[in-house]
Amino acid sequence: MSVARVTEISATSSTSFDDAVTHGIERASKTLRNITSAWVKDSNVEVSDGKVAAYRVNLAVTFVLDD
Repeated sequence: MSVARVTEISATSSTSFDDAVTHGIERASKTLRNITSAWVKDSNVEVSDGKVAAYRVNLAVTFVLDD
């Protein structure tokens, strides 16, 4: 039987939502072991001068705890 934990992170990209998710998971993987899934809880954009300046996602990252 395994036990998992969920932690929330925020990631930003100037390119796209997909890129923000990818960068968020890559960064979380440097600190968290055994990541099994991530859920995009929220997504929004930062607007500057009437244009999209950044894409932001809030992720719930699930990882299995070591025994």
